[in-house]
Amino acid sequence: MLVTGVAAAAAFVADLALGTESGLALGAGAVVAVAGATATVAKVTASHWPAASRRAGALGQPGGTEQLRLQWLTALEVRGIRPFLDQQRMLTASTRTPSKKKAAATQSRTAPQLRGGDRSAAARMRSLLEQSFGHLPSSEGTFAGRRAELARIGQWVHAARASTETKPTVVVLHGPPGAGRTTLAVRAAHDLKDQFRGACVVDLRGGADGEPPLPTRDALLHLLNRLGAPREQLLFRDGTGPGARGGSSAEQQVRRLSELYHQHLTGTPVTIVLDDASDAEQVRTLIPERSDSLVLVTAREPLDLPASLPAWVHQLEIGALDPAGAEELLREASQEEDQGPYDYPSSEAITELCGGLPLALRIAGSSLGARTPSALAADLAAYGPVPPVERALWLRYTDQSEPARRLLRRLALAGRASLGAAAAAALLSADEQEAGKLLTALTGAGLLDHVRGSRYRLHDLVRGFALARLLDEEQPAERTAAQERLIVNYAELAGAVIRMVDGKMSTRAGQFGSHGFTSLDAALRWLDDESSFITSALRHAEGVDQAAVLDLLGALCDYCLLRGDLYRLGEISELTQAVDQGLLERSVQWRTGIAARQLGELDKARTTLSSVVGLYREAQNDSGTALALCSLGITLHHQGNLTEAAARLREAIELQSSAGQAADRAWSLHALAAVERDRAHPAEALELLDTALVLHREGESLHGEAWTQFQLGQVLLRMGDVERAELALRTALDLYGRTRDERGEAWALTQLARARLLAGDPAPAVEQLNTALARHRDSEDARGEAWTLYYLGQALEEAGDTDQAVRQLERARTMFSRMRDVYGLACARHHSGRVTRDQRAAQTGNLRNSGFARQLLVDARADFRRIGVAHGEAWTCLELALIDAGNHRAPQALDLCGEAAELFDSYGDARGADWARFLRCTLLPYASPGGIEVGTVVAQQELADLTAAGHPTRDSKLEDCAETFRVVLNRGVDLEDGWQAWRLGLTPTRQAREIMGVPIPTRP
Repeated sequence: MLVTGVAAAAAFVADLALGTESGLALGAGAVVAVAGATATVAKVTASHWPAASRRAGALGQPGGTEQLRLQWLTALEVRGIRPFLDQQRMLTASTRTPSKKKAAATQSRTAPQLRGGDRSAAARMRSLLEQSFGHLPSSEGTFAGRRAELARIGQWVHAARASTETKPTVVVLHGPPGAGRTTLAVRAAHDLKDQFRGACVVDLRGGADGEPPLPTRDALLHLLNRLGAPREQLLFRDGTGPGARGGSSAEQQVRRLSELYHQHLTGTPVTIVLDDASDAEQVRTLIPERSDSLVLVTAREPLDLPASLPAWVHQLEIGALDPAGAEELLREASQEEDQGPYDYPSSEAITELCGGLPLALRIAGSSLGARTPSALAADLAAYGPVPPVERALWLRYTDQSEPARRLLRRLALAGRASLGAAAAAALLSADEQEAGKLLTALTGAGLLDHVRGSRYRLHDLVRGFALARLLDEEQPAERTAAQERLIVNYAELAGAVIRMVDGKMSTRAGQFGSHGFTSLDAALRWLDDESSFITSALRHAEGVDQAAVLDLLGALCDYCLLRGDLYRLGEISELTQAVDQGLLERSVQWRTGIAARQLGELDKARTTLSSVVGLYREAQNDSGTALALCSLGITLHHQGNLTEAAARLREAIELQSSAGQAADRAWSLHALAAVERDRAHPAEALELLDTALVLHREGESLHGEAWTQFQLGQVLLRMGDVERAELALRTALDLYGRTRDERGEAWALTQLARARLLAGDPAPAVEQLNTALARHRDSEDARGEAWTLYYLGQALEEAGDTDQAVRQLERARTMFSRMRDVYGLACARHHSGRVTRDQRAAQTGNLRNSGFARQLLVDARADFRRIGVAHGEAWTCLELALIDAGNHRAPQALDLCGEAAELFDSYGDARGADWARFLRCTLLPYASPGGIEVGTVVAQQELADLTAAGHPTRDSKLEDCAETFRVVLNRGVDLEDGWQAWRLGLTPTRQAREIMGVPIPTRP
């Protein structure tokens, strides 16, 4: 470059010396500079090209122009240009205005979304995708001879990422069973983890003997669950949920789920392993076409995927290992580090006898150390003309002790899910320590695959071998006894875990002890690990004692509700409907109705639970009827139907009057207390909660005690006792944490923030409510999110941000409306109207032009009246009275104050009645039939009577307002000035409404 610069300068000077014009001389210099620079770049490129190509070849990467192009595109991607372009493409597609017909069709296909904000849903999805890598099988263990194939997969992924097109990379790994296709796919998923946001393995069972292939619908549901789809899509499965037996056809369900699946993964690169595939059309359905995902398909034969598939498709044959790879695998599988001198002929013979298949080599190689290579080759040859894997299996099977062989045979009864020591102990009728040692021995012999932690699984070929040995070497009675032991043992263990959470419920009272769990946390961790295996075991429970099956099923359903695992609850629901046994189906439908309520699907929950109540009554099962009635009453409460909710809960309590149902009765009591609180009966609510708390503690129900403390905190907030309320709520929060109830923790955080708001600290309340809001969204609790938004709106109002307050209250109103929660909707309308009115008044200086706010309040009053909430209706009347008084409609405002006073008196709320009578006093001079003089005299008398009749629950602000207004009356009122109470601030605050002035009897 220096030479080029000197040449350009020389050309310029020479032209000037020869008399050339300065412009032409400058142009000549520029031409020389460009020519020199071009020559320099060409020379550098020419010298670099061969070296770059040699390095690329050494690394197994493309060279030449292709290498330069890939480097340039990789640089762009690293600097964020490629993601930016993808994002813009997605935004353009999402913001393009569809035709009315297309929009209507799309809306009809899409289920209503009850979650707030796309950002919260995206954050939850990111979290679940990150967790999905933890569900991959472990990448530890022997792996040899497949590094070239692993590098090839990585090259294809990088080449696809360098392309300007957004298409998935599909790699079909085809080869014989035992060739290590799945091991290679899992290893690739781990090695390329940094390139993708999530991962999932689906066993399609295409080549499994004696078991049908996995339906495409179930595969889609599994993928949606693992990759973070919304929970209602996993519980209500397109017509297969409760009450919808006739549902849509299988083809329609697959089409619907496929649309959700592709929409869910659009623009989200993930790794998907479709294991043991046989149907090309099924594989095509499971390929996410609008993302840079990696789909690794394992199959016995090449799959003929259509050329029209929008994906980069590669076929990779996985056959026998070459001699070097086989030797490496044998060396890694050996249990002895120092194997002596290298015995090439014996190693070659072992490889030939094992067919070069990694599974057979790994199993056979595990005996090296106990055997020399030559002895191993001789022993393998002794098993005659059988397939290579079976030859190795016979060798190592006969090497094991009789208990180990018996365990291997019986593990075939456990299905395809991973298992731990508890299952092995049940199958053997041994203790877990002994079973754990046998599992370790079988794993060391290559007969078991280590999945992760203390979880193990049988390879399909090993399972087939073990099942053949089971049928050949054990009697049917022994097999049935082992299967029944497995179900009964797991029913006891799972029941013990849930009993530690829920106490002595009638569903499992007095049946189980602690079964060796050192703590509740350890017990819940065990059930976390075992839930998938339990579901698998329930599919093979024919001929097993149905009481044990019901116990196990009930415990698993309760676990699913506690942990929010609605995908598994949907699985169990379908399983019991297929079995069609009354008690099983009623039990699962009851839990499904509860799950629907947790999701905010209140109509669906009410319908389901009503049908379950009828089913239990038909079966004359009083305990089941009572539990279903309790759940139905809670659902009716959430819908705002307080009168019917109280009736259903009292009916449940009557059925639970026996001593054996005391723990069940505790749940109904604290649920009834919540209803009576909202019906403005705090004294009765406290009495019910005291009884419930005693019963929960006697029944050892940590979960029940948590919810009772939570309800107690809310009642105390209604009474204005913030200190005691916070104590109860913090106790509830601690108990929720011990029982791993994330949904309960979010609710406790919401009410603790509300306590801060009531104490006059809006700033920390806003922060805590935002934290609780994120927790509700993570657990997809639509009702919890709606109420948190409602309180957030109030906190923002107190903090002075009325614009944001109106927005949050509007969002809460929308969510309550979608859920058909009439009580929540009425509360949200009330506060939306009040804040909107105040916001408008702050802008204009008066209460005129409050039409929209008035309409909201009118609707809120109608809702409160319809559901019988006198407290809400009375305060809404007062808010309407303020608007009417500020718009020169004093007589109408006076009538509203009178109606409010009657409503407050109907349930004994002296605090609210004080404000109704005080506002009446402020209106009398302007609305009295006798004129301003008579009205002023009457107002003075009523005000004196009001201040004289003091009581402990009176709002402190009212005393100050009464004194101020007494001065106003003494100075005289001028009609031309209009109603002055609003301008002087003589009106109740938001906090005045939150506390009930109902007297509470002295408590011991």
